[in-house]
Amino acid sequence: MMAAISAAERGAEVVLLEKNEKLGKKLYITGKGRCNVTNACDREDFFSHVVTNPRFMYSAYSQWSNWDMMDYLESLGLPLKTERGNRVFPVSDKSSDVIRTLAKALERAGVQVFLNTAVRELLIEKDTVQSENAERSSENAERISEKAERISEKAERSSENAELASGKKAGASARCTGVRLASGEEIPADAVIVATGGISYPSTGSTGDGYLWAEEAGHTVSDRFPALVPFDALLPDGHPCKELQGLTLKNVGMQVFCGGKRLAEDFGELLFTHFGVSGPLVLSAASVVTAAINAPNPKGAEKGTEGQAKNSGGAAKNSAWRMVLDLKPALSEEQLDRRILRELEGGANKQMKNVLGSLFPAKLVPVMLRLSGIPGELCGREVTRQQRQQLLTMTKSFPVKLLGTRSFAEAIITQGGISVREVNPKTMESKRTSGLYFAGEVLDVDAFTGGYNLQIAWSTGRAAGLAAAEAAASISE
Repeated sequence: MMAAISAAERGAEVVLLEKNEKLGKKLYITGKGRCNVTNACDREDFFSHVVTNPRFMYSAYSQWSNWDMMDYLESLGLPLKTERGNRVFPVSDKSSDVIRTLAKALERAGVQVFLNTAVRELLIEKDTVQSENAERSSENAERISEKAERISEKAERSSENAELASGKKAGASARCTGVRLASGEEIPADAVIVATGGISYPSTGSTGDGYLWAEEAGHTVSDRFPALVPFDALLPDGHPCKELQGLTLKNVGMQVFCGGKRLAEDFGELLFTHFGVSGPLVLSAASVVTAAINAPNPKGAEKGTEGQAKNSGGAAKNSAWRMVLDLKPALSEEQLDRRILRELEGGANKQMKNVLGSLFPAKLVPVMLRLSGIPGELCGREVTRQQRQQLLTMTKSFPVKLLGTRSFAEAIITQGGISVREVNPKTMESKRTSGLYFAGEVLDVDAFTGGYNLQIAWSTGRAAGLAAAEAAASISE
């Protein structure tokens, strides 16, 4: 929608092809139906929250920042508000209002919107002469590479650069001239923008079509994994997390480890579910460790079952992957020990299952007692020093065994996608096929939860729309 609006406002004749029965189906479910449109942070903070290929976003963000997006929506009559973590929402708390606002902008700009219209493939014309030249250049680069291999590692690196350069020449040997619909009808175009999303929440129409078209146009598409996704997990003693289902822990510390290596650390809110753990803390951690947990042999992990189940989430079936929670991060171990002693003294004649109610949520109490080796019927005065120490340890370092990530059906975004090295960061145009542009989640760019991924969509959509319109205008002239 952003790409179409931008291109039309620049004077292009624009057709938007939507295979769903309505616009913005995925946008509708963002922010739990409230639509976290962007994040009201500064530039430096924004890029610190982009996990994959942040440098690629520099130009697009400069053209259309989070502040530009907020000003734009409010200029269209959609009032916004900023909440905790600088998350920006419509005042109405309705994602449907965001979609309606953009739909009206499409209409005003003169964009022709076709619903229930699926695209089968891109129409690509090859330039025979340029293709033959590019092929010869590639063969030459290969021979140089073989020779360089025998000379030195430095020469080998130079050869690889030469081969990449020949690949870029090959990229100019094709042009996208339109699309073919699922019905067989062809729609010619001077420029085509692919903004099909990833493969997360496939029920919204994100079924990976853009990746297939990109590969057919000569692009490299990296492995894709579910990101911003919950974890399947077990409690420290192997019990399922189901007994804590529905429990939300606020203001807890979290670290994720693979073997002895710490991969993520954060502070915030966590939710226990019937299958494991979720919530803002977990989603952010998953964004950082997704690729690692899906790697066949992650460093620091024990040898065992490989965990590369790309389409169904990653499996980390070894004891190396674990999440460690600090349930009382505001207290040092000494302070917590004094607090526990006070509780034991105050509940000297009470059973421990009643004493710990002032330290932990009711649903967590029996679990903490079990993991600390303290019978619930034991009185406060009967707790040994060893049992008290174990309770302290469990409170400051509550381990959760991670079994793997959930599937794409539950992932907010897709990690991986079209290689950004093959896309112009200023225009979003393909370096392989002229007239072809990419925007949004289909690119290998992703960020933490909090409105950052939608901003990536707005910024890249804007850049692609403006550049495509200018290119189309020059062709018409």
